[in-house]
Amino acid sequence: MMKKLLAVLNLAFFLTVYAHGQGIGAQPPIFLKETTEEIVIDGELSEEAWYSGTPATNFWENFPSDSVQAEYQTEIYMTYDEEYLYIGAICHSPGDEFIVPSLRRDYSFSDNDNVTFLIDPFQDRTNAFVFGINALGVMREALISNGGQDRGSWNSSWDNKWRGESKIFGDFWSCEMAIPFSTLRYNKGEQEWFFNCYRNDTQSGTRSSWNRIPQNQIIMSLAYMSPMIWETPLEKTGSNISLIPFLTGSYNHTFMDEVDDELIRVQEDPVYDSGIGGDVKIALTPGLNLDLTVNPDFSQVEVDEQQLDLSRFELFFPERRQFFLENADLFGSFGDRRINPFFSRRIGIGTDTVTGDRIQIPILAGARLSGKLDNNWRAGLLNMQTRNDDRGGPGYNYTVAALQRKVFSRSNIRGIFVNKQTFGDLPSDSLDFSRYNRVAGLEYNLASSDNTWYGKTFYQHSFSPDQGPKAYAHGASLEYRVQDFSLRWEHQLVGEGFEAETGFVPRTGYFSISPEAQYFFYPTGSLFNQHGPGLQARVLWQPGFGKADHEYELYWDADLRNTGSLRVTLGNEEVFLFDEFDPTRTDATPLPDSTYYNYWSLRAFYRSDSRKIISYSLRPTAGEYFNGYRYGLGGSLTLRYQPLGSIELNFNYNYIDLPSPYASTGLFLIGPRIDLTFTRSLFLTTFLQYNDQRQNFNVNARLQWRFAPVSDFFLVYTDNYLTEEGFAVRNRAIVAKVTYWLNI
Repeated sequence: MMKKLLAVLNLAFFLTVYAHGQGIGAQPPIFLKETTEEIVIDGELSEEAWYSGTPATNFWENFPSDSVQAEYQTEIYMTYDEEYLYIGAICHSPGDEFIVPSLRRDYSFSDNDNVTFLIDPFQDRTNAFVFGINALGVMREALISNGGQDRGSWNSSWDNKWRGESKIFGDFWSCEMAIPFSTLRYNKGEQEWFFNCYRNDTQSGTRSSWNRIPQNQIIMSLAYMSPMIWETPLEKTGSNISLIPFLTGSYNHTFMDEVDDELIRVQEDPVYDSGIGGDVKIALTPGLNLDLTVNPDFSQVEVDEQQLDLSRFELFFPERRQFFLENADLFGSFGDRRINPFFSRRIGIGTDTVTGDRIQIPILAGARLSGKLDNNWRAGLLNMQTRNDDRGGPGYNYTVAALQRKVFSRSNIRGIFVNKQTFGDLPSDSLDFSRYNRVAGLEYNLASSDNTWYGKTFYQHSFSPDQGPKAYAHGASLEYRVQDFSLRWEHQLVGEGFEAETGFVPRTGYFSISPEAQYFFYPTGSLFNQHGPGLQARVLWQPGFGKADHEYELYWDADLRNTGSLRVTLGNEEVFLFDEFDPTRTDATPLPDSTYYNYWSLRAFYRSDSRKIISYSLRPTAGEYFNGYRYGLGGSLTLRYQPLGSIELNFNYNYIDLPSPYASTGLFLIGPRIDLTFTRSLFLTTFLQYNDQRQNFNVNARLQWRFAPVSDFFLVYTDNYLTEEGFAVRNRAIVAKVTYWLNI
């Protein structure tokens, strides 16, 4: 019966009919004329060359309305020469009280007066380069993948050389930028790219875009673009090779370690170390890039934001290391968030076989070949080699190969192969390591021309030396979204023998369905800009057992006209514990196995107007929890001191009240973050985290000086204290690192 159901659902998925075209509100093309005039990047648009072509004007409002042209318009001008694409903008506004919270690069769109440009040289409306600038000339760049369908499609880790400047003129501000053609990927001889632009104006409280984008779509969606046409076909740029060497020096001192599940004070001498390594970027073709790394070092990466762990399964922590994030969608977006065959954090970050803590595993070297073969094909090949580690296990070689073919207007078919293998000897007394683990997968991603329909279906199979039965995983999702409502279906089937050691699959051996429906109201003259009810469910069955879990949620969503948002949720959850479980994870008496629990809860989320000097968010929850009760409050409080930075306080408190002999305890997590931006090239970030559940207090301070384009000096200080021992120091580290970007 289940196989027939899956066959019918997948047939319906593939037979979905959708329109082809440019989408609603498509604008006429922009025409760019070549110039020989020198363009001075000062933010003023004073050169005649800016006005030689056809500009992009007549912006559409996206918020609070999406059916009228913006009252305060934006004008986009472009030109080019042999080396650069030049983009300029004039942004009209009600006054000159522009909001720029800090001078840090890669700022948040919603918190700034800024304009963002999306460039799609391969015209697939699936991948794009992003360049943005705000009213004080602070720049940001990113890559968009998967058509820009959700926030997970945004990759702000991409960094490259370009120039930009802004200038304020009373009730408008203007900007100019020069983007080297060597920074972009495109086919030689092309004369047409795709383009769109969107802008945030905090004084009028509006968001607008050049191509009209409906409110039910995310504003960075690549479904809504128009051509930018060059006066002459583009020539191939010259040699594009970048060397990025680095030097490090570090001090590490361990004061306490875990032995036989107990922390004891150790007498270790400080360890002083130094390192050298680097990356090489080689543009093999205008669309295909080769990245090489030797002895990579990620000591400057900000520490993970800790979480209270109330789950039975592994928590997800996002990847923050830049080498793994460029073109990450080509390797890491297969399957979905619960069935991902490749999760790059498995490389170079392992688990201590004694303590169970996450530790760094040294990486010897790596290579990544990725990009466009032509307008329809993308390819990726990744290979990394780690060292042997006494606490983290043997060295492994990781290979990932991916191939993607565009079909129809914006959909694609793609495949992946992941291989984790060791060529050395395995520990004779350990069952934690296997000689190899492999996963092969194939999937179809659907994206209609206007994003009304989108979804995917996939199949994956794993291979291991001691492979068990049913070593496969399958899933499918399909969403239909129009102005007044959205409908979504998702199902997943994961065999009990499916193992993806280089992926993220927290649970195996189940079949689940997850339907969802939501309706939208658009009131006029109201506190709310958009609101409406929704219903979603997730029901999970375990083969040979029957229904194991369910989650039912009735919620009400609202977007406020002051840019805030609100959600209230009534939920019912049913859980069958196959193993005993301590919900507090504090080594208290666990709940017994082979027991059903059904409980109700009420949750809410509110985010205030982020344009204010002080803004906040709140996440209260109350209700039943297993065989007891849970009361919690989480959120954040942000104080902005424009433009020098902000202080943000994140907090989470949960009181779990279970009947004796089980745990009744309060769990507290607080994480102040102080972000200071002295100039556009000098930043100091200090992150403090107190985790009552882990009895740990963490201090992480990072000073960054960008002394040249994409070249930095970092000084990072990290401390960990054991709170249950009177804040005794567990370990301490200081790292200095310098990187330099050299084009040859």
